[in-house]
Amino acid sequence: MKVLDIKTQLQKMIEQENDIHVLEAIRTLLQKTRLNPVLKDKLTSRAMRSDEDIKAGRILTKEEVIRRTNK
Repeated sequence: MKVLDIKTQLQKMIEQENDIHVLEAIRTLLQKTRLNPVLKDKLTSRAMRSDEDIKAGRILTKEEVIRRTNK
């Protein structure tokens, strides 16, 4: 996927989003990554790994997440 494709997809998703908290979170994320390139690299890397995990079926159930969070 090219940069332009991703930007177009993000614009469409943002235009359809009505939850103020989600929009504020997106804004905060973008503001922070502009200020800190290390954070941007870290978040991008995590997102890419997450995508790979999802595609490979390496996901947790809701119950597993709750158990891990409660530890």
